[in-house]
Amino acid sequence: MEIGLVELSRLQFAMTAMYHFLFVPLTLGLSILVAIMETVYVMTGRPIWRQMTKFWAMLFGINFVLGVATGLTMELQFGMNWSYYSHYVGDIFGAPLAIEGLMAFFLEATFVGLMFFGWDKLSRVQHAVVTWLVAIGSNFSALWILIANGWMQNPVGAEFNPDTMRMEMTSFFEVLFNEVGQAKFVHTVSAGYVTGSVFVIGVSALYLLQNRHKDLARRSIAVASAFGLASALSVVVLGDESGYSATHTQKMKLAAIEAMWHTEPAPASFTLIGFPDQEARETHYAVHIPWAMGLIGTRSLTKEIEGIAELVAGSEAKIRDGLIAYDALMTIREQREATPKEVRDTFEAHSDNLGYALLLKPYLDDPRAATEEQITLAAEDTIPGVAPLFWAFRIMVGLGFSFIAVMLYFFWRASFKKMHFPRWSLYAAVAIIPTPWIAIELGWFVAEFGRQPWTVDGVLPTALSASHLSVADLLITLAGFLTLYTVLFVIEMSLMVKYIRKGPFQDVAETDAWQAAHETRLRSQAAPGTTPAE
Repeated sequence: MEIGLVELSRLQFAMTAMYHFLFVPLTLGLSILVAIMETVYVMTGRPIWRQMTKFWAMLFGINFVLGVATGLTMELQFGMNWSYYSHYVGDIFGAPLAIEGLMAFFLEATFVGLMFFGWDKLSRVQHAVVTWLVAIGSNFSALWILIANGWMQNPVGAEFNPDTMRMEMTSFFEVLFNEVGQAKFVHTVSAGYVTGSVFVIGVSALYLLQNRHKDLARRSIAVASAFGLASALSVVVLGDESGYSATHTQKMKLAAIEAMWHTEPAPASFTLIGFPDQEARETHYAVHIPWAMGLIGTRSLTKEIEGIAELVAGSEAKIRDGLIAYDALMTIREQREATPKEVRDTFEAHSDNLGYALLLKPYLDDPRAATEEQITLAAEDTIPGVAPLFWAFRIMVGLGFSFIAVMLYFFWRASFKKMHFPRWSLYAAVAIIPTPWIAIELGWFVAEFGRQPWTVDGVLPTALSASHLSVADLLITLAGFLTLYTVLFVIEMSLMVKYIRKGPFQDVAETDAWQAAHETRLRSQAAPGTTPAE
């Protein structure tokens, strides 16, 4: 297979995935914020909270619909562009996707209609329950998708069957509670909550600058800043947990992110900034923070973090070990039931490194005929692009800490300064609306680009996963998807801008009724001859 086909397939999937993920974080964040606002409405009965709920729910709905539309294409691509991947690991990867569709998406789809059209048909409590079910469904969708992706990063609970030539699940429990999948889930949904919070604060700040809907804007900032502060703190904490997990599940990714060319004495330092040179295997003008990487990556002062050079040497040894498994596998394929037991025993003893032998496939059809030079080249292929990972990670982390500062500031102003916000802070809130998306897209880039050259880490190389399509097929569909997704993105932005400009719908009848009841209640509580205070 020509490498160009693989790269085009990767480009197409990356484009559709990153377009799709423009919609997902806002769906996650707004779903919870809307549910919180409606809960306050149920508790207080104040019409302003109903108005806030309906307004932000409208923006959630626009984003939700387009997120679903862009996500459908991705699942089709597994069969179209990645057919060998689907055949090889479909028994494991397909299970979380199926559960996501049956459990989470149906939960969302069932109740989202009631959420938008059930205001006059359900009681306050019933409608709030529906809104929370939509929010829970959105988060369950993310859970199962990230369990599937986490398995690709750390393939546990499965083993290769030499008779079927496929990976088969051995423990659904291990797949479900995979440490990488669970860490990715909580980290990703927390990032979505930050995205929703920044969006709400930014739009609310715009209203305050325009001197419109001030009551709604101030209360929205109060809710979003409190929720966003907790979420931003959890993003950093849970991101640290992902780094710790990578120390023993994806060592090469961690070394590449840190541009750690050689193993350092424990505890390793953290490279704050520098210019990685992959060809020279060094980082120019590096600024280090002593001990920091050792504490982050190992939670100790005595454990080492392996460097890139040592990991490449380890990969070369794994390739040689995997060749033993590959040779035994070819014998099993030829002899089937007549295969001697000692051959199967040999395969079982070395099967963990079979995937490393498959790294030789781009160089020759039969890995067993590989030369020393080809083995060395295949081991070198296990190094992802260091400079892009190095910078993407640092920009993402820098933005993550900036969100803590932003949320803390607005939470302080909302809680202790009577919701009065300087105009410079409102302009800043509007300006930073796109930044959570930048951080999240960089996070996905680090996760997926850092896994290369693997589709399933240590099991299936990306070069073997793609379908046998023509370059013309890929170019045509890539152009088609790019056009379609761009149109959908323009529609999303147009609708969001339209409804933000229009502003919230005010239920005058309910507001007047609540105000009259409120005044009556105050009069009944006031002493005779006094004027009730508002």
